[in-house]
Formats: sequence, structure tokens, C-alpha cells
Amino acid sequence: MPNISDYFPADTSRKSLLASQSLVAKRAVVKDDFGELRLIGGVDQAFMDDNIISAIVVMDFVSLEVKERIHSIQPWNYPYIPTFLSFREGPVIVNTFTKLKIPPDILMVDGAGINHPRSAGIATHIGVALDVPTIGITKKILCGSGDEPLNVGEATPLIYEGHNVGWLLKSEKRSRPIVVAPGHRVSLDSSLSIVKACIRGYKLPEPIRLAHNYVNEIKKFNST
Repeated sequence: MPNISDYFPADTSRKSLLASQSLVAKRAVVKDDFGELRLIGGVDQAFMDDNIISAIVVMDFVSLEVKERIHSIQPWNYPYIPTFLSFREGPVIVNTFTKLKIPPDILMVDGAGINHPRSAGIATHIGVALDVPTIGITKKILCGSGDEPLNVGEATPLIYEGHNVGWLLKSEKRSRPIVVAPGHRVSLDSSLSIVKACIRGYKLPEPIRLAHNYVNEIKKFNST
């Protein structure tokens, strides 16, 4: 059984990181493997000088009442390289998640899931590393293509190399669609229905939106 260091290796050579992503893709489960969905979480990051702030908000899935908020701040030790985001932001997310008193049944991650050139976006990476169900949410397509939905609530398949890897969801009238994709232990259909259930008139689902607001609160507080 791999341990956490296998997913975030100290050796940051491209060969080592590709091997880690291959392990993530191999172990990712794209089917429903969670019990009753009572708590939903969202995680988002912000950068402050040489540090990364990671914030997680846990909410009641039905009422969307906030149950817990927690954050971590730690230095980043890997540069931004497209498709290798997990190695820059993943360790602080893992650290923050382990501090939760009431972990969510599913965690929404601001980033790609299986909709990644190597099927190992940060939502999948975090899900596999922690063995928790995850869903990825992004504002832009990382890979693949699909017809853009026109009406609020409409979703169209995101196709990459002949496979459905997520959805383009028109979540708000004045905004471009968001991209929704399974991360780990959540199916394509469930990832879409769960995200739809968390839309409350904004572009982003509430767990991600509130995590985004929270992480910016922390950044502002620590910058003054």
C-alpha cells in the first residue's frame, strides 16, 4: 500500500513526478464509493509571498450551513508548472484536511480531477492520497472539449481522447460554464448532481465559493 510520500515525493525530477501521477491515475476510482452524504467540503488556496494558504469549509449538504472552517499556511517548495499543480498545492491541502474535527463525506477541490492529460488532476491526487471522495471544479478547461451549454442548469459532456472526463455546467446566467469532474470515489453522474445541488445563485458551488472567500479573509488578515 503506497504511503503519502509516494504521492508527494521528495525527488521532484520530472521522471519522479510522472511516476507519482501514474500511481494516482492507476489507483483513482471513478464510481460512487461513499456512504450517506451528510457533509460536503470545499478547499481553495491563495498565495502570500512565499507561502500557500489552504482553507477548507465543511457544510451540511442539505442546508449548506457551515459546520467547520480551518486553514493552514506553509511555504511552497515547488514552482508552478501546468499539469503538475498537485505537487505545489497538494501538501498544504493534505495538512489542512488532517486538522479537521469533522471531515466531509465528499471534498470539492478547486482544480481538475480526471480531466487532466494524465488523469491525475489535483482533485484526483488529493482524493487518492487521502483516500477520500473528491470532485474537481475549475473555471477553465485543462484538456478536452465540449459544446458550451447555453441555459442555466444545463450540462454538456467534456470529452478528452474519446472519453467523457467531466462536464461543462452553466451555473449562472452571466458567466461562462464551470468544469465539473470526478476526482476519486465519485462517478461522473454523481459529481454533476452533487455540484448542482450546491449551486445557490453564484457561479461556483457554495463549498468552493465559501472556501475562496475564507482563504482571502485569511490572506487579508495576515497581510495587514
